[in-house]
Amino acid sequence: MSNNPTAEAPVPASFPYVDLQVNGYAGVDFNDPKVTPDQFHAACRHLQSDGVTQILATIITDTPEHMARCLANIAQFREADPLAQQIIAGIHIEGPFISPEDGYRGAHPLDAVTPANLDLMNRLLDAAAGLTRLVTLAPESDPHNLLTKHLTHQSITVAAGHTNATVDQLRSAIDAGLTMFTHLGNGCPMFPHRHDNIIQRVLYLADQLFISFIADGVHVPFTALANYLKFASLDHCLIVTDAIAPAGLGPGQYTLARWNLNIGPDMVARAPDGSHLVGAAITMNQSAQNLAQHLNLTADQLTQLLVDNPRRAINL
Repeated sequence: MSNNPTAEAPVPASFPYVDLQVNGYAGVDFNDPKVTPDQFHAACRHLQSDGVTQILATIITDTPEHMARCLANIAQFREADPLAQQIIAGIHIEGPFISPEDGYRGAHPLDAVTPANLDLMNRLLDAAAGLTRLVTLAPESDPHNLLTKHLTHQSITVAAGHTNATVDQLRSAIDAGLTMFTHLGNGCPMFPHRHDNIIQRVLYLADQLFISFIADGVHVPFTALANYLKFASLDHCLIVTDAIAPAGLGPGQYTLARWNLNIGPDMVARAPDGSHLVGAAITMNQSAQNLAQHLNLTADQLTQLLVDNPRRAINL
């Protein structure tokens, strides 16, 4: 990795991308319970045409009924669609067991955030029909790490995210089976303590975790991303898009669930009042181009971050 973030690098060819955080694509919102099988198939076809070989379809915090319906839809659509079986490697459940604190909660609705609950977790796992490969939660919401242990015993990868966990809470969760951190540098306040903050705590424990990042240059500026990758080492890092429905369509005005979004040329979705980000609309190929152009990563390094490490993180 170059020390010069502006070094010229060739734009990479497409890789067989593996994206562990896709909330929607090509106008299709996986978190909309009214999505049809045809729409779901179209999203998978568009992902495939953009070079993505496997994803985790991601369902985020909402009411239990809403989340269960969306999870069941994905499982049913995938069962009936050979292309979906090829593209959808599994499901990522992000929430609802996350921090309720402003900033850490991000765009997840406060009225649906809840402490860890085994009965609710099992309801969501049942709705996903065995497809759950990754669950993101806040360790401080999971007293005694009961939920983390429960998931780990089922060979489901557990990630911390949208969390203000202390170092001791992170260590305890790692001892219980937590192996990943979701989109470091996001799901946290704009102005945390300058030294004692979740980013520093995770980097301190980076040798025990896979850490995902969004590489659009806005969720994490490229200078910071270069520092994080260097400190944590490429062996422990991976790239996700956190893509929402407008991903793959380009800039424009979009309506998504509770949000009216304006997505500009940077392909970043912002809340209407500009107070926080609401996912990304970047593609994996755009992520690769950014990493090559701004961080001067080689093809082998890109393959590690965009293909190999995502597979390793969830044992694909």
